[in-house]
Amino acid sequence: MTVRERSPEGDQTTRAAELIDELTLSEKVGQLVGTYIGSMDRDISIEEAKELVVDSHVGTVAAFGIGVSLYHDAERVTELANELQQTALEETRHGIPLLLPVDAVHGHAYVNQATVFPHGLGMAATRRDEFAETGGEITAAEMRATGANLNYGPTCDVARDPRWGRTFETYGESPLLCGSFASAAIRGLESPTDGPRVAATAKHFPAYGEPEAGEDAAVVDRSASTIHQLFVPPFEKAIDAGASVVMPCYNSIDGEPAHGSRRYLTELLREQLGFDGAVLSDWGGIDMLHEDHRVTASQRDSGRQAIQAGLDQISIGREEYADHLVSLVEDGELAEERVDEAALRILELKEELGLFEDPFVDVETVTDEVGTPEHRSVARAVARESQTLLQNEDDLLPLSRELDSILVTGPNADSLRHQYGGWSVQHPEEDSGVTVRDGIESAVGDETTVRYEQGATMTETVDLEAVEEAATESDVAVVTVGENWYFHEFGPQDVAGETETYPTRSQLSLSDAQQELLETVHATGTPVVLAVIAGRPLTIEWAADNVPAILYSYYPGSEGGRAIADVLFGDHNPSGRLPISVPRSEGDLPTRFNHFAHPTPIGDDEHPDTYDPLFAFGDGESYTEFDCRDLEVSASTIGPAESVDATITVENVGDRAGAHALDFFLIDEVSSRVRPVREHVAFTKVDLEPGESTTATITIPNEAMAVTDSCGRTAVESGAFELICEGESTTFSIR
Repeated sequence: MTVRERSPEGDQTTRAAELIDELTLSEKVGQLVGTYIGSMDRDISIEEAKELVVDSHVGTVAAFGIGVSLYHDAERVTELANELQQTALEETRHGIPLLLPVDAVHGHAYVNQATVFPHGLGMAATRRDEFAETGGEITAAEMRATGANLNYGPTCDVARDPRWGRTFETYGESPLLCGSFASAAIRGLESPTDGPRVAATAKHFPAYGEPEAGEDAAVVDRSASTIHQLFVPPFEKAIDAGASVVMPCYNSIDGEPAHGSRRYLTELLREQLGFDGAVLSDWGGIDMLHEDHRVTASQRDSGRQAIQAGLDQISIGREEYADHLVSLVEDGELAEERVDEAALRILELKEELGLFEDPFVDVETVTDEVGTPEHRSVARAVARESQTLLQNEDDLLPLSRELDSILVTGPNADSLRHQYGGWSVQHPEEDSGVTVRDGIESAVGDETTVRYEQGATMTETVDLEAVEEAATESDVAVVTVGENWYFHEFGPQDVAGETETYPTRSQLSLSDAQQELLETVHATGTPVVLAVIAGRPLTIEWAADNVPAILYSYYPGSEGGRAIADVLFGDHNPSGRLPISVPRSEGDLPTRFNHFAHPTPIGDDEHPDTYDPLFAFGDGESYTEFDCRDLEVSASTIGPAESVDATITVENVGDRAGAHALDFFLIDEVSSRVRPVREHVAFTKVDLEPGESTTATITIPNEAMAVTDSCGRTAVESGAFELICEGESTTFSIR
């Protein structure tokens, strides 16, 4: 049986199918609700969670994560996982094991010492989706070692507004990258080549990444055709890759909150896309129906609407929703058949994960399985390839190891917390990763002095006189700025009792304190390397005009300090490519590469291109040079149901070995509906020694040429297309 295959209709041999006939209504409803341990809207202790499992038959307990966990130590969370499973198996009538979920969106990062990968933007910058698959396998192994079995990830959302606080989780603004990397991560989580699997969650369906004004969970007010063309395709790939779970988005679309919409959860997700797995709510998504969207009158009404719409589990429903659902069935307002259907999906998922056979894990070996040297080596390789060199005037980089003195400064130079980014432990243990400062100090010899001055927090300057003095006495300054640890709408920001208010939705620029630090170092005349550790594309126009070298590092994870040092000193030739456009200012938004074609009635001679970014999608330099030529397609004319192959010759004409990423864009010359000015249809990456050349081959799938209508129907129309890659172009036609 494959990941998403079901037993033939009528087959009653599975444990899940047998259980449905044995469970009472209350026991079935228990599978439709979950709880957590920790302090959120209500404090729930371990003992209270156990009581919910026994008394309300709750079948899912979130025991990992910020605010919903009492522990981050690997051994203690493993003990807790076993303790919860023991309660479920020994103190309930049927001994049904628990789903134990966690937001492991860039590694099992809520557990100390775990392997932490770059967040989504950094992963996509590598242009190697096989990294996402390997990362998924490692995440699955470390999750299962601690007892977690359901991953609330990967994020399939397309980031269409960089002000949004969840931009860093995504794989960028290209639907192609989002779908390719999310589906690769799912394959790694669900079908590892060697090791245990976990259930993967494709989230947040169907459209979350372009909320109004960038405000998290605000309405995504986009046309139906745009939803189908740009937001839904990554979820189609995720489903094809075997995602066990789909999670709705918080926001409303066309007046319907996704959590209570039959149109989205049943008609689109199940009937049109063919998903047959479990649909689990996002954290408080059901309460939002009556509290925020105001489409229902009460909590009870919200539960009814969500389950009828196609939701299978209210993730933190606790006893309140369990009681509501039982009474709804008893009062004839909710069909018991619908409860049976949802409960069966949850039970089937537990069976597919092998939880009925053995849900327990070995506490004695967990520290040997979490954050292993082999796993961290992979994270370092991913972080290195994510590094995106945006500027390198006068070949300032790579740095010589024979420099007498290097200044390392900035709020992100010596902070694992900021380096991890959100959906991670807030205060990582010192030996759980390597900061930029540590990485640089380890990379140079004893003859080189590394001076460290913090210079600034996120929002306040720190002893700029000392920074100025150190910069004056140094050969080069590495200024590491950007954003701090946050998730959702930039919270929580309490650090050691001090509240930091940066960043915000209205500000994509560096904070005043960080900008002052950068200008102070620049004024000394010492060459500056700017390393940006951030979750969003920041508007660094002053830096682009004044700083010779700029390295965009995203949130690089536990091995980020080593990876950045590897690039700074030339041990690794940078090859990252931007997965999202970097705007010149907040006022220039949107700057996305695939904006829709439109007229300019008064001409644009006096009006610069509104969509011209500071750094474009796909930008990224190298320490060597590549020549790309001879872009060709396999056929000048193809049929309406055919795909087409393309080749391009790439030669390393420099003196260093390096990797070169290739992005392919398609322009439909004439179509029945307005389409984006260009669409990202393929990508690949080649590794070449100096003087070596190769021919890269990609396939442009038939569906990439299709026009999408408001119902999600696609059609490939006859006409001419232009294919573009690395400044080269060619054409082909569909007859």
